[in-house]
Amino acid sequence: MGILIAIDGVDASGKQTQTELLKKRLENNELKIKSVSFPAYDNPSSTLVKMYLNGEFGDKPSDVNAYATSTFFAADRFATYKTDWGKDYENGTLILADRYVSSNLIHQASKIENQEEKDKFLTWLDDLEYNVYGLPRPNVTIFLDMPPKYGIELMKDRANKSNGGDKKDIHESDISYLQKSYDNAVYVSKRFGWKHISCVENGKIRSVEDINDDIYAVIKERLS
Repeated sequence: MGILIAIDGVDASGKQTQTELLKKRLENNELKIKSVSFPAYDNPSSTLVKMYLNGEFGDKPSDVNAYATSTFFAADRFATYKTDWGKDYENGTLILADRYVSSNLIHQASKIENQEEKDKFLTWLDDLEYNVYGLPRPNVTIFLDMPPKYGIELMKDRANKSNGGDKKDIHESDISYLQKSYDNAVYVSKRFGWKHISCVENGKIRSVEDINDDIYAVIKERLS
């Protein structure tokens, strides 16, 4: 088996940027690497995800409950695992994932206010993705801690990844939801033992390079 590294966080935390930079650094060590990104917007498996994010099931995240929404994202991951990166992983390739099961834990569990019900959902989701769908567990999950008040500024001029347009998806356009997702992310990152990387220091967003140095240090230690 290979190694699976997931990089996750709330919207505009720099997941794609950090994944790409980490891949370049690891390739310099002559490692066999493949990067994947979720949702797989170019794959038919993400159809329900795109419909949800573009508001076709309701214009608020809460219009679709956490359990139903999670199945959209989980099925997309399963499809890409079976048709794309699964064999690479099984043959020893290091897989870098820009978002993963952790993204469902971050965003969908935030819809559940009651703590007991939230924990029940987290247990259900863990079983769905790793046991029912049989997806591999990450060797390490990096949590990019970017508080929403900073991420919102970074999102202003960013295109909608699900359709390429200027209109934000239903997650990005809902400030209250972004804050709930962040608060929930802090909770689940501790519960599941993710590696915490702070993206803000002394009231300012850290440089991409500084953040990546911290990520690289975690991965280097894991690989050694």
